[in-house]
Amino acid sequence: MGARCGFDVVCAGKGTRYLPSYHQSTPATVWQHYGFTDAQVASGDYNAQMFNSFLDGTKSAIEMAAVANAADLRPQPDGLHFPPCGVDDLAHICRPIAAGGQLNQHGTVEVVSSLERDGRPVFRDLRWGVYVTFVAPDEYVKRCFAEYGLVTDDSGRYTALYRPAHLIGLELPISVLRVGLRGEATGTPTVWRGDVVSIAKRDLQEGEMLDGEGGYCVYGALAPAADSLANDCLPIGLAHGLRMRNAVPAGSRLRWADVAYETTNPTVRMRRLLEKSIARSN
Repeated sequence: MGARCGFDVVCAGKGTRYLPSYHQSTPATVWQHYGFTDAQVASGDYNAQMFNSFLDGTKSAIEMAAVANAADLRPQPDGLHFPPCGVDDLAHICRPIAAGGQLNQHGTVEVVSSLERDGRPVFRDLRWGVYVTFVAPDEYVKRCFAEYGLVTDDSGRYTALYRPAHLIGLELPISVLRVGLRGEATGTPTVWRGDVVSIAKRDLQEGEMLDGEGGYCVYGALAPAADSLANDCLPIGLAHGLRMRNAVPAGSRLRWADVAYETTNPTVRMRRLLEKSIARSN
């Protein structure tokens, strides 16, 4: 958006079904949150842990970290807030607090919820879609927003564009073909702005084995990469098959020191080398 039209992105993100209690969801409770019956689950190839990673916030955090790192957007200090928001309110909600919105800053990422906090559906929700908010740099562009019929905030300066559906199953083959045939990436990280850290879903005890994203132990939360690095946080992508060395209370971040891991594991080694490289460059 910014590169093509000359606008600075205020916020980029997507919609999802979210309530705070979903962070504690497990593969044993996921279907009741989705509203699937036992018959529906039995009739299809449903992976409870995968679906739970969609519900408990992990997938949203990973996607927004990817967007932040590809588009040079800075995650908010405390990650994603999941504000209830329909498409008509994007320009109001997804603007900085200083301008009357709910964002900590300009140039960030956020996921909007299709549910109010009491569980009621949001009017004209964006559960399946994606969006970007941006701001008029001057009075001329502000007038253009009005002339083009864009829905703006009360100042007329902030507006949004959105797609109501994200057709991942149809879009993915195009990305694969572009890589294979033309050597083009659909998206690639340019900076390390966002990281996805592991948060305890419940009190974790010494000796327990972590079961990764969508499981019974942890969920992934978006964090500024610098914050994750400074606090030596355990990334969600490696929080599988590791044994707890320390007890960690529910709602707390896990750190590398809290788990036993093999330093020779290629993936672990690559991640630790990345952390050291970034720390030296800072």
